[in-house]
Amino acid sequence: MTSERDLALAARAWPFEEARGLLKRLGGKTPDKGYVLFETGYGPSGLPHIGTFGEVVRTSMVRQAFQRLSGLPTRLFCFSDDMDGLRKVPDNIPKRDMVAKHLGKPLTQIPDPFGEYESFGHHNNARLRAFLDSFGFDYEFKSSSELYASGRFDDALRRVLERYDQVMAVMLPTLGPERRESYSPFLPICPKTGHVLQVPILERDVEAGTVVFKDDDGDMVEVPVTGGHCKLQWKPDWAMRWYALDVDYEMSGKDLIDSVKAAAKIARALGATPPAGFNYELFLDENAQKISKSRGNGLSVEEWLAYAPPESLSLFMYHKPRAAKRLYFDVIPRAVDDYFSFLTRYRTDDEAARLGNPAWHIHNGQPPQTEIPLSFNLLLNLAGVCNAEDPAALWAFISRTAPGVTPENAPTLDSLVGYAIRYYADFVKPAKRYRKPEAMEQTALADLLARLEALPETAEAEAIQSEVYEVGKGHGFADLRAWFKALYEILLGQEQGPRMGTFFAIYGLDESKALIRRALAGEDLAL
Repeated sequence: MTSERDLALAARAWPFEEARGLLKRLGGKTPDKGYVLFETGYGPSGLPHIGTFGEVVRTSMVRQAFQRLSGLPTRLFCFSDDMDGLRKVPDNIPKRDMVAKHLGKPLTQIPDPFGEYESFGHHNNARLRAFLDSFGFDYEFKSSSELYASGRFDDALRRVLERYDQVMAVMLPTLGPERRESYSPFLPICPKTGHVLQVPILERDVEAGTVVFKDDDGDMVEVPVTGGHCKLQWKPDWAMRWYALDVDYEMSGKDLIDSVKAAAKIARALGATPPAGFNYELFLDENAQKISKSRGNGLSVEEWLAYAPPESLSLFMYHKPRAAKRLYFDVIPRAVDDYFSFLTRYRTDDEAARLGNPAWHIHNGQPPQTEIPLSFNLLLNLAGVCNAEDPAALWAFISRTAPGVTPENAPTLDSLVGYAIRYYADFVKPAKRYRKPEAMEQTALADLLARLEALPETAEAEAIQSEVYEVGKGHGFADLRAWFKALYEILLGQEQGPRMGTFFAIYGLDESKALIRRALAGEDLAL
């Protein structure tokens, strides 16, 4: 009998591939610190977006696979660079003029424009943590401001000061001529203004652990590099964090490949081994533009979760992390239906196949036993035809195909009904464009109506689908695809739709025949 560990060693799902690489890198042993450390990074200069969350989801999936594979203790740090100075006011926040007065200060020293937390950084951190908590992630939140101020990074910062020249040798070739003149890995916090200053370091005292710079007033100022008096430029900061915390695994976006290389060189100069990880592709919006925190394009977490269960978002993150994917509202229904398909398949998968099923990675090997008798897309189409605004209207149709299933004993399905009504009202209904049938389509619809009238009221979906097929094959359509497209456009007001036999069975033969009669009579089905 094949053991669970042997199955994990052979699993081809990408989280297991990553886990095997990490285990090999560690030599199969627990690091001296007593655990294997996974890390994700977050720049809270704008409101959290799905790309940020995707990194946590994916890292957690690798961590789960690693735990199943190795049995070694692990921890996950979610690190917020909230000590960074704000350089631009995000477009999608209130009180932008107020925030603009604090440009240059650390995010945790800027008032919260939403009026909810002690600072803008704390607000954005809370938004991130709320998302992570809603998914039930096992993580430890780490704040840059807190770790710098507490002294946790002091030894590492002294090491950067000690090896200042090696760090500069890595960074200077990556900069333009003008930037080289003023660049320093240390960013002093001005004692007068509280601004994070990008100024040349004029003197360094390694033994005292201090640097000297000229402030905005022209005064020479000496400050310690420790205790939160300085922070590091982000690439040296990244490397310092790897060194200080002994990070074993961290992934990042494809746009940071060169930054990863630079940080890895700095980490080696400090005496650390850079973590394992990989570069994932970026999400794009519906116009194929990169999603940006400051622009607020693409989807927010809250928007996705308003129309679909959180597991569907996890599935979207799981699929093809090295391929660029468009992330906008139209992808939601497919993600929902795919999730429940994988959940259903998991029950019949053998042990090896389960490790390759996304449901295993979404639920850490313990997917729920959930049955959904209707697809999300079918619910959307039902909502469209009956103009449903009340869940009770959809449940009246659901009871036909699933007798005995109620909102009380099927809460997951009931939640999908609510999602479907909201999604239909906001995205499907405004885009519906019904058209009148052409002459050939009129004849085909009349034939379909006659065939449905000849069926018993209790006819099942397959029998109805068979009649739909026969009509399509007998009326001169180029292919069945063209026939179904005509049905969708004429009866549902859209270019794509459900399996029509299933739809007619759930909607009801009498109601379906009435719908066809209205189309044949030239009525406006949008009303």
